[in-house]
Amino acid sequence: MRRVVVTGLGALTPVGNNLHEYWEGLKNGVSGSELITRFNTEKFKTKFACEIKGYDSGKYFERKEANKLDLFTQYALIASDEAIADSGFLNEKTDKDRIGVIWASGIGGIETFYLAIKGYIEGDGTPRFSPFFIPKMIGDIAAGSISIKYGFTGPNFATVSACASSTNAIIDAVNYIRLGKADIFVTGGSEAAINEPGIGGFNSMQALSTNNAEYKSASRPFDLTRDGFVMGEGAGALILEDYEHAKARGAKIYAEVTGTGMTADAFHLTAPHPDGKGASDVMKMAVKEARLKLEDIDYINVHGTATPLGDISEAKAIVNVFGEHAFKMNISSTKSMTGHLLGAAGAIEAIASIMAIVLDIVPPTINLKVPDPAVDQNLNLTPNAAQKRKVNAAISNTFGFGGHNASIVLVKAED
Repeated sequence: MRRVVVTGLGALTPVGNNLHEYWEGLKNGVSGSELITRFNTEKFKTKFACEIKGYDSGKYFERKEANKLDLFTQYALIASDEAIADSGFLNEKTDKDRIGVIWASGIGGIETFYLAIKGYIEGDGTPRFSPFFIPKMIGDIAAGSISIKYGFTGPNFATVSACASSTNAIIDAVNYIRLGKADIFVTGGSEAAINEPGIGGFNSMQALSTNNAEYKSASRPFDLTRDGFVMGEGAGALILEDYEHAKARGAKIYAEVTGTGMTADAFHLTAPHPDGKGASDVMKMAVKEARLKLEDIDYINVHGTATPLGDISEAKAIVNVFGEHAFKMNISSTKSMTGHLLGAAGAIEAIASIMAIVLDIVPPTINLKVPDPAVDQNLNLTPNAAQKRKVNAAISNTFGFGGHNASIVLVKAED
């Protein structure tokens, strides 16, 4: 079976607008949460989120081009540009028929949809919709836009599994390379849902934190005082490549993807299985496929959204799967810093896991002050400060509304 390695990374996140800034933000425990600037939050229960800082589309796109692209597609193009440049695979000999794009978004162009419908309802009933309304909104358009920009003519599509979307995109890319359908994939995810329907919709579900008084530290996974997740936005891009192809061109290799897992809770629309059964099974599946022992895992970047139910079920799943070894690993939720990027979460968290492997530093779970007795206190949740340790193998977990569970195992690159 063909081996799959990571040869390029790109990031646009609430704690850094490129890969270097993102990792520095994580390593230093920076909170990306601020008061919302995108719209008037006066009547909203939640008034804060993890926005991209200082974003100006004019730095990246001509005005005419930007008007054709929803923010989630803009973010996708920016992160993928960085990853493609980082990988260095483009030259006059590149076979673009062997390069594909699999991109994820949980919601896609929700802002485009909202503004178009708002304009229609506030008008006189005349359907004055932009010809760009549909192509700006649909979830596959980010994947299409990346392939059009670069001329990549290999497999091209989008994945949607709510908050597991970009991990599913990565898994699909891995499997298509293994099957020989392509040599290289641009994969990852992007999300841009910090707007009225995004915040209002999740508020109505009571999924978001409403801790406006302490908004800087409101994203507090595993803390007893957690009251929901903090919305984030941005994108993460990875270049996945056949190992032999990468070696032949002398590529820099960050890590290898050796295991993948996908399960369903089949339990509830939005709540996780209380015993974490789906989460347990997906980690077992990924480790088994990686041909590792459970004791080989050094770090788990958990889904860890800071919801009252989710954090408990994931912690239970880890103890159930790993037993005593669970207390020897490092565990952290980088959502404590970035907030929850929904469909892009798996991509930026896979990147965090890769950087932990490359640099042997585990990013922290910040804002962890009051222990939750329902979470085993023998777990090393990497509280409030990064920890140095050898990281040979890591798991990245993502779980989504609908009961979707997806995990990948990443290991240190070998010569």
